Amino acid sequence: MKIICIGRNYEAHARELKNPLPPEPVVFCKPDTALLRNNNPFFIPDFANDFHHEVEVLVRINRLGKNIDERFAHRYYDEVGLGIDFTARDLQDDLRAKGQPWEKCKAFDGSAVISEFVSKERFADVQNIDFRLDINDQTRQKGNTRDMLFSIDAIIAHVSKFFTLKIGDIIFTGTPEGVGSVKINDRLKGYIGDELFFDFLVK
Repeated sequence: MKIICIGRNYEAHARELKNPLPPEPVVFCKPDTALLRNNNPFFIPDFANDFHHEVEVLVRINRLGKNIDERFAHRYYDEVGLGIDFTARDLQDDLRAKGQPWEKCKAFDGSAVISEFVSKERFADVQNIDFRLDINDQTRQKGNTRDMLFSIDAIIAHVSKFFTLKIGDIIFTGTPEGVGSVKINDRLKGYIGDELFFDFLVK
């Protein structure tokens, strides 16, 4: 399975990191070793000094697809979840300054937190989902999927031009503003609406 991630998909987040708005989805991938499931703790690695949380709505692909037309993209996923794309921000800044790829700062072990998935039928409109991240019971990030620069269907159509999508592939759809550092003993809780989707500790 593949983990496909979309960067800069919320305008306010792009601006908080002083990045230009992209003309098309910014795509990067993580290996399956990046997965962090079942509310297992996130252990801060020792290769960087500043690890940021990025809460994101996830979708899981349910059928094989290539070169998918956007109008048919809704047929290729039927479940929604919540996750965190952990980023070694200081390492990312260094890699970007050198014009090097992002994998070391984005795709390291444990960097892709995922919740359990639920049927998308639970939501009247997947492009109108409220979600948030609380750290130590204080809200740090809050977003709604209506604010995406590129919709879920547009992302699936774009990504499928380059990668054949397979059953079980997971797409991280981008993070809203409010990203920031985590530290040891932080407790991270992620919500869609008022429903708790993940709850884990940083160690």
